Amino acid sequence: MTSDRIQILIAMCCYMAVIVLIGVYYAKKANENSENYFLGGRGLSPWVAAMSAEASDMSGWLLMGLPGVAYWCGLADAVWTAIGLAVGTYLNWLIISKRLRRYSVKVEAITLPEFFSNRFKEKKGIIMAISALFILIFFTVYAASCLVTCGKLFSALFQTSYIWMMILGAVFVLFYTFLGGFLAESVSDFLQGIIMIIALVAVLAVGTASAGGFNAVLENSKNIPGFLEFFGTATPALNESGVQAVQAGAPVFGPRATYSALTIASALAWGLGYFGMPQVLLRFMAIRKEKELKMSRRIAIIWCVISLIAAVVIGLIGRTLYPTDLLTKSSAENVFILMSTNLLPPLLAGFAMAGILAATMSSSDSYLLIASSALARNIYSGLFKKNATDKQVMNVSRITLVIITLIAIVIALDENSVIFSIVSFAWAGFGATFGPLVVFSLFWKRINSAGAVAGMVGGGAMVFLWKLVIAPMAGGIFAIYELLPAFIFSSLCIIVVSLLTKAPSDEVVKDFEEVRLNK
Repeated sequence: MTSDRIQILIAMCCYMAVIVLIGVYYAKKANENSENYFLGGRGLSPWVAAMSAEASDMSGWLLMGLPGVAYWCGLADAVWTAIGLAVGTYLNWLIISKRLRRYSVKVEAITLPEFFSNRFKEKKGIIMAISALFILIFFTVYAASCLVTCGKLFSALFQTSYIWMMILGAVFVLFYTFLGGFLAESVSDFLQGIIMIIALVAVLAVGTASAGGFNAVLENSKNIPGFLEFFGTATPALNESGVQAVQAGAPVFGPRATYSALTIASALAWGLGYFGMPQVLLRFMAIRKEKELKMSRRIAIIWCVISLIAAVVIGLIGRTLYPTDLLTKSSAENVFILMSTNLLPPLLAGFAMAGILAATMSSSDSYLLIASSALARNIYSGLFKKNATDKQVMNVSRITLVIITLIAIVIALDENSVIFSIVSFAWAGFGATFGPLVVFSLFWKRINSAGAVAGMVGGGAMVFLWKLVIAPMAGGIFAIYELLPAFIFSSLCIIVVSLLTKAPSDEVVKDFEEVRLNK
């Protein structure tokens, strides 16, 4: 190992040591009771709530997936997705956060499945079980995307085995999540959010300078058909192995492809996913005071906009600096790593790499904890052993953490996995399964438990159906992001089934009105 790589490794190890210390510090408080372990005792500050929400949400795809999309096919796909995410972030904090915080306190819920169940005063726990099951499914997939990021990072840096590096990352995340619970996870995510944005801005700055200024980047990008357009996209010319062709030392591109209005709507639909993201919604529920949500919203939006812009531009700069270094769609996601290690001093590069590690860990710890809480608190304690003690619930949660991690490792074994693709599927799953239900639960008095079940099942099933059956078979206009049709279908299921079945009880309506009027 070279001295440069040793310095990078030292910087990353320092970061990991700090994260472990955070877990140890909060371990005692986390283990006092299940509310502390799963929701931090509703004591998050505005800064921690905002930064941990965004860091856990964006994951490693922000530093690898999104720059990779921009590097591979240009501005359109990356920028429309970024716009959708920025708008979705703002609307989620503006519309959902305050009422969800208030409603979750009213019905005494500390997990999302628990909120849905208590919101409708259900007796049999059907809503709780279904929502917990979907959380387990989609968060396992989500966690796998984080492990892919971790494996790619370490294998690219140190020319080591992808599989063993991926497993090592999984073990580390499991360790400190196991130890400190939600509070440790949120505080570490706050730190990770800071590291992520510093890393993005640093690489953006040195990359722009190395490319000869932003004008030079623009001039290079203009030479690629569709690369710098909002309504067109570049098309890398691939051989039979999916590798981009190179001719006279330059990458080969086919004719410009049209980026249609339907495709734009599909990319913007990423913003709809925010309404159903458990890792973000839990921060709304966990903030210490409702009035502090306004400050959190401002922090979250600023962080989100700066990070998304930096990530997209880094991809464009990377294509200028290293036009033939990353010739597959999967390897394009290494552009941030390539720029960091080549352009920054080794020690600073190590901290930039810690940014990727931070993004990965801030998301995977959230996914693992929420998924394990879904099974332990909402299925084990909520359905099968209602008299379970806090200690028993937390023990089941920790066992579940291990099992989910093992399943995620199996999913992540393929080192050619495209992070962006894995994330997009899980994002669609949560957005369509829970997004419409969250909105209607908070703002429509007539929704009932039957409508809630129909919305979840309809939305979740449509994600799978559209992704695996309709889009591949029909193609054309049907090849849109599965979140958009699934979100619409889920909303229709909620409305139609609620109107065709018995109205909610007076008790349920009373809770709704009291929350609406802030009583």
